[in-house]
Amino acid sequence: MMDEPQESERYRQGMKTRRAVLGEAHVDRAQANSSAFDEPFQELITEAAWGHVWSRPNWTKRERSMVTIALLAALGHDEEVAMHVRATANTGATPDDIREALLHVAIYAGVPAANHAIKIAKQALADIEAGKV
Repeated sequence: MMDEPQESERYRQGMKTRRAVLGEAHVDRAQANSSAFDEPFQELITEAAWGHVWSRPNWTKRERSMVTIALLAALGHDEEVAMHVRATANTGATPDDIREALLHVAIYAGVPAANHAIKIAKQALADIEAGKV
């Protein structure tokens, strides 16, 4: 694991939010797999995505979760869709919420994108139910 970067307040908040959403085990794995090459990227996403956007008070983590899943599905980012569906165990977004987000994807981004994301979501939800997360 790489040494922690100089921790700004935004980094500390980002790490707290990242752990709350993705879970301790996921973040610990990401930190353990970090290298000198991707350390600046890890710092960027921790500060910007998690410390700034995900930590804002205007939306709940449930709301951010649904929007994130829809956006990732629309863009075809399959691994990220699965990760964020698994994270709903921590954000409060329900399977009904996920389904509604993916119905929006079907209309606004296309049926093939939604169809593929539904397959991914079903597997991730099955993994949660089976305790594999």
